[in-house]
Amino acid sequence: VLRFMRAGPFFKYRIAAGAPVYMAAVMEYLCAEVLELAGNASRDHKKKRIVPRHILLAVGHDEELHKLLKNVTIPSGGVIPNINPVLLQKKANFTKKAIAAANGLGFPKEGE
Repeated sequence: VLRFMRAGPFFKYRIAAGAPVYMAAVMEYLCAEVLELAGNASRDHKKKRIVPRHILLAVGHDEELHKLLKNVTIPSGGVIPNINPVLLQKKANFTKKAIAAANGLGFPKEGE
């Protein structure tokens, strides 16, 4: 880890002897956390192997990991399932006011 720290963005700074040890501990913790959540996701889907889809679902459902990895693309992961609540309503509720209210948009009143 020290070799990578010296080659990376820290090359112009002095690196303490404990810094690579601490960095390795942080990386080990993050790997264990992601693997645990991905294992739970694979068990939920009745699979024995963890595939990239399970990693994506695990990261997407955990608030802190999602915040950490928000700009990361996981190859073969697919997309996180999300259905707009407006689409789940009955057909009679598809008025402009209902759609604007669901999206949090103000609908202008008549005469404005």
